[in-house]
Amino acid sequence: MAVQEILAGMPWWVKWVAIPALALLVFGGLITSVLAFVVGLLFKVLLFVALVAGLIYVVRKFSSSDRSREDW
Repeated sequence: MAVQEILAGMPWWVKWVAIPALALLVFGGLITSVLAFVVGLLFKVLLFVALVAGLIYVVRKFSSSDRSREDW
């Protein structure tokens, strides 16, 4: 017996309200922890990119000022 056959006789609110609510109740902690992991990872990646960009900016600024001193 397929899931579609089982759900065919059910009212609309069971398919679209009750089953998703039960899924959130059962898997809510898992969904929350996965979302927290993804958001934390994204934050760390963005922080890493910003720090590398800042480092490149500082190195280029100081190395360009060294070149300008040599031109004198």
